[in-house]
Amino acid sequence: MSKVTVVGAGAVGATCANVLAVNEVANEVVLLDIKEGFAEGKILDMFQTSALQDFDTKLTGVTNDYSKTAGSDVVVITSGLPRKPGMTREELIGVNAGIVKTVAENILKYSPKAFIIVVSNPMDTMTYLALKATGLPKNQVFGMGGALDSSRFRCYLSKALDANMNEVEGMVIGGHGDTTMIPVTSMANYKGIPVSDLLSKEELDKVVADTMVGGATLTKLLGTSAWYAPGAAAAYVAESIIRDQKKVIPSCVFLEGEYGQSDICIGVPAVIGKNGVEKILEVKLSDAEKAAFEKSAAAVRATNDVLKEIGVL
Repeated sequence: MSKVTVVGAGAVGATCANVLAVNEVANEVVLLDIKEGFAEGKILDMFQTSALQDFDTKLTGVTNDYSKTAGSDVVVITSGLPRKPGMTREELIGVNAGIVKTVAENILKYSPKAFIIVVSNPMDTMTYLALKATGLPKNQVFGMGGALDSSRFRCYLSKALDANMNEVEGMVIGGHGDTTMIPVTSMANYKGIPVSDLLSKEELDKVVADTMVGGATLTKLLGTSAWYAPGAAAAYVAESIIRDQKKVIPSCVFLEGEYGQSDICIGVPAVIGKNGVEKILEVKLSDAEKAAFEKSAAAVRATNDVLKEIGVL
């Protein structure tokens, strides 16, 4: 029997729960939110599709009752506030840090062995906070961003190549942000053929630029943050744990010397299986990519420092 809890019944959290349910990744999916009746409503709506989509996943929606999450194998944390007009970065980090820390502590009361996947933003810093605040081993807490960013990279590569997206390989490392992510063009390929052999520098540069503003592009088009791809990305990571798929997924993990970095959570390729982060893979980066990774790590550290400034860590 397997159980996945998704905390936060907003668009991303509900989409994640729905993907998990429809694909029958776990025997039970729990959706929890602080807004009265919100998670229950989303789950009831979802349950009413089970006969139409032929799935048997047990679905549970609850308002702030963490006892219903007991025995979870994986917990996905999507809760947090978006930045509002006039809100400083420090204020946003302070609010979301309080939410993520409280959620993690409540989850562990009932599921001390659960693997925690952080989606809340700023994701790299929230992952670092969750890891440090809980004192859990580094394989048990990590962030989702790289799975989403890499899927967006593959999307834009497939468009440029006019190719099947499932035939295109590409990954994004570094921080989960418009200016900190690094699409690794040196390793991107189309069925083993380097994309640099198939696309001009200008075309490849455009793919990289489009990937880096992928989230902002959708926000501009939709008037709000995206949810289909982020929700599916979180479910994709959870599935690799539940089904022990050992997929290589760029994930926000705690580094202890890898890539020349320590005491930081940042995106790098990792093997994700039944033991969470089972292995960090060190790939050969170009000199430009190495420099970009150093710059990205510095930016993530600057955001992490805010946690200390506001007394959360």
